[in-house]
Formats: sequence, C-alpha cells, structure tokens
Amino acid sequence: MITSWARSLMAGLFIGAVGLPLPAEAVRIKDIGAIEGVRENQLIGYGLIVGLDRTGDQVIGGQFTIQAMMSMLNKMGINLVIDPIQLLTKNIASVMVTTKLPPFAKPGQTLDVVVSSMANAKSLQGGTLLLTPLKAANQQVFAVAQGPVSVGGFLGGVGGAGGASVTKNHQAAGVVPGGAIIEKELVVNIDAWETVSVMLRQPDFTTAIRTAEAIDGVFGKGSALPINAGHVKATIPTNFHGRVVEYIASIEGLDVSVDMAAKVVVNERTGTVVLGEHVRISTCAISHGNLTISVKNTLSVSQPNAPLIGSASSQPATVTEDVQTEVKEQESRLIVVDETVTLGEVVRALNAVGVTPRDLVSILSALRAAGALQANLEII
Repeated sequence: MITSWARSLMAGLFIGAVGLPLPAEAVRIKDIGAIEGVRENQLIGYGLIVGLDRTGDQVIGGQFTIQAMMSMLNKMGINLVIDPIQLLTKNIASVMVTTKLPPFAKPGQTLDVVVSSMANAKSLQGGTLLLTPLKAANQQVFAVAQGPVSVGGFLGGVGGAGGASVTKNHQAAGVVPGGAIIEKELVVNIDAWETVSVMLRQPDFTTAIRTAEAIDGVFGKGSALPINAGHVKATIPTNFHGRVVEYIASIEGLDVSVDMAAKVVVNERTGTVVLGEHVRISTCAISHGNLTISVKNTLSVSQPNAPLIGSASSQPATVTEDVQTEVKEQESRLIVVDETVTLGEVVRALNAVGVTPRDLVSILSALRAAGALQANLEII
C-alpha cells in the first residue's frame, strides 16, 4: 500500500527504471552540445522612458535622470535656463536596456529588449523608450532600441482617504517587442573553418568518446577526436569544403548515448528530491525519528464586578498567562536496507523508512557521510 509520503516522493523523483537497468536512450548531439564559435552576445545600454502617468522617477533618487534629460535636450539644440530639478515631472524614468545578439544576425533584423528601472519609478506602464544605443563588451554599438514598453500588468488607485492601490505583476521592468534594430553584423566566417568543435553542455569523458565514435561511424575512422571531457574536435571532410553548414547539420543529427555520474539533488526549501539513474545504496541500517516541541500561551482575563452606585472605588482587571509546553517524539525503528542495484530498489528502500520528503534530506546526508550513498549529493 502506497502511503502519502511515498506519493510525495514519487512526484519528486525521476525514475528511470524499476526492474533491470535499461540502456540510456540515445539523444541528438544538438541536444547535448553546441558548436564552438556559434553563440549569442549580450548587449546593454542606458536609456530614458517618457510618457509615464506620474509613475516615473522621483526627485529624491532620480538625480542621474535629470542629468540624462539635460544631455539629451542639449544634443537636440534645446538650452534650458530653468532650474534642472523642475525637469523631473515624474513622467520620465531611467532604465537599463538589455538584449542578446544571436549568431549570424544581419543588419535590419529586430530583437526584443528588456527595460529595467534604475531609480525609484513606480511603474513603466504606458511609457515609450527613446532611442538607445546597445553596446557589446568591446563598447561597439551593434543595435539601437526604441518603442513602446509592455509590462504585462497594471498599477491603479482605488481611491478613498487611505490612498489604496492595486498592482498586478512587476511594474519596474518591461519588454519592448521587436524594439531593437540590428545595425552591425557580428561576422562568423564558418566557410573558412577546417575543423568543427562540439562543446558538451555536461562534460563527461564517456559521453565525449561516444560522440567521437558516432561521428567516426558516419564520416570514417579518425574523423573526430575527443580533446577532453567537454570538447570533441571533428575534421571537415574534403567533400564538405564549402558546405560547412551541411556538415554541421549532419553532426547535430547524430544520436549518442549520454552517460552521467550518479547524483542526488535536493531542494530543502521545497522538499524536492531528484535521484539520477545510477544512484545506488550499499547495505546499511537506518533509524530516523522527529522531536517536536510546541509551546502554547493562553491569556485569561478576570473582570471584577462593577462598583456600586455612588462608590468611587474600582478594581482593575486581572490578566493571567497560562503556558503549556508539549514535547512529542516520533516513534522510530531500526531498518536494515539491503544493497540496491537499480533506481527502483533505491526508491523502495527509502520508502520503507517511512519519512517525509523533507526528512529525506537528513537521511541522504547521513547516508553520504556514512559512505553508503554511492552518488554525489548536491543541495540547492
């Protein structure tokens, strides 16, 4: 009979097999690795959002917004003779603008950008981002962004003397869909490549060897060489010179059986436990029990009788505090867990202890310290 604890554990466990261990399913190289040199590049810029309904930067904390406004107006040929502090009308906000430049992007293509408030703006709803250059780490401008901001929520007042308001979603950040236009291309000349390097997302020596063997099986012995646990270099065949795109597509579609180290990942905050396929437990004895201490305070008020008419004397009310302390210790028993050879047996062995998923974190830590857990324990 499956207890409630067992059902909770099953929901948090990734069970690959219950009976005999099955061979790992093959996955595409495209899903476990990436081609070296083909990647995104991060862009960043500083901009101003205008058109806010008095939800922008405030006077205190928005000094750099005033400086940005004055610089922008001066570049437009507008020289102000008023106090700069009067420019901050709460309808403008300073933001940082970020996006990612994909590989092989051409000038004229558009990108989505994220705008995030820098000062104390309450909401960016209804605002418009002004022309903002977006730079890479080398300070070169690769795109410019401008357009209306979408925050996916609202900030509204309810009215009344209390000044209550209603807020939906996070208002200090938003998105400008298609707001950035690429102005400069990041050149990646793959036609000049003589080799193609596959970088594994989860480095593993066995997986690297299997990846090289899969490439050799299609393009001939010695076509690929595993450099290390996360790097496999493949030489482009002569008949694929000038057709590097086709060669990379052929490599990415090859199937590889992925291998991985045994690992247990636990999240103590949520009680989530994830066990990898190769987790095993050696023969051991487990006993686990909980100690619960509860303290309950009860206030008793004794109200005296009302004084007689014409009498000036009265007695104050008496408050008595009643403290009750209760200690409960969960009954536990010593359980012998035999050596396991499959993940299904590990699950059944842990279920036999009869604890909650949160208690399982303590048990797994103790098993690891005793050397009975044949896996890496990672707590996130």
